[in-house]
Amino acid sequence: MQHLQIAIGIVRSTQQEIFITQRVNHSHMAGSWEFPGGKIEQNETPLAALKRELLEEIGITVQQASLFKTLQHHYTDRALTLHFYLVKRWQNEPFGREGQPTRWVHQSELRSTEFPPANGEIIEMLTQPFCD
Repeated sequence: MQHLQIAIGIVRSTQQEIFITQRVNHSHMAGSWEFPGGKIEQNETPLAALKRELLEEIGITVQQASLFKTLQHHYTDRALTLHFYLVKRWQNEPFGREGQPTRWVHQSELRSTEFPPANGEIIEMLTQPFCD
């Protein structure tokens, strides 16, 4: 079974809105919404991968990010280690550099049914009133 290490950015504005992107048609879980990020390359730290992926995928330069949660998730064809970072400061306005649909969603309005199952626990944590 393939095991992937993934760095993921929860890009959150001061208004508690989170920037999400939609998975493209040819990808695993196509059509689902997701937090931007991607695979950690060999000899790359999760934080370095996060910065690289967010620049490549949504055009931002991360200035402040802190580890929010690391989770394990297993699909039938792959195992994932997901490193979720809360990104509170960045340069540039995020957009879909790869042509993918994007949107800002208030943190309290995130819906786990719109995301891959591996994101369920994170969505649950983010929609709690005490999560700042």
